[in-house]
Amino acid sequence: MILYEYPCNERVRSLLRVEHLFDRLFFFAKGIDAHYHHIAVTTLFDLLDICDRTDLRGAVLQDLERQRTALGALRQHPGVDPQMLDAMLAEIQAAAAELGAQGRVGQELRDNEWLASLRGRVSVPGGSSQVDMPSYFSWQIKPPEARSDNLRQWIMPFMPLYKGLALILRMLRDSGDVVDAVARQGAYQDMLGGKLFQLLRVWVDAALNVFPEMSANKYVIWVRFAKQDSELKPQPVTADVPFKLARCNV
Repeated sequence: MILYEYPCNERVRSLLRVEHLFDRLFFFAKGIDAHYHHIAVTTLFDLLDICDRTDLRGAVLQDLERQRTALGALRQHPGVDPQMLDAMLAEIQAAAAELGAQGRVGQELRDNEWLASLRGRVSVPGGSSQVDMPSYFSWQIKPPEARSDNLRQWIMPFMPLYKGLALILRMLRDSGDVVDAVARQGAYQDMLGGKLFQLLRVWVDAALNVFPEMSANKYVIWVRFAKQDSELKPQPVTADVPFKLARCNV
């Protein structure tokens, strides 16, 4: 089953984008080839750009506090496991404390003159070549272990942000109950009656070779399935498509 997700508001969309960058960063940082490490470095700069444009740290801290308050109100609710609740509250508190104790995310990278110079060069197509920045080429031909050590050092300042973001998205994803559904002639509609959700999750059998195009507001959820033609252009599916759906909200 292939999982597709659709954010129902810009806040969740931003969190998913940053999560995507972290996934890419961790994947390529684990490699040993210099080309992998180049992508890891440019992804670090992408994360810096996002942190420069928005107060991502403040937004994550606000979300953690909002979840802590909401969960704390459940303490006297019947059917709530107090041990599980305390464990989750402790996890939220730890993530918030670590992120809150940190200053501006990634400031160590901004203060590194060599990285600041490289950041300006990689924004130019081909600007990180040996011709333009021989010091970067010298770094790339170092032993993989040396480059990996540098990457771990540069990634470390972003880890409190990642832990907080990952916790928020985990709680959001866990809030949805998975149900079986069928898109008749490729289309599925779910009337909501004014109820808002933050995230839609759709699982579809990979063998069907289709993908969902989703939209949602407080009145209706639409899921339309399509497949790609020989030129990769999406084409509507007219057959019934079974899938699984989770509507998430915390």
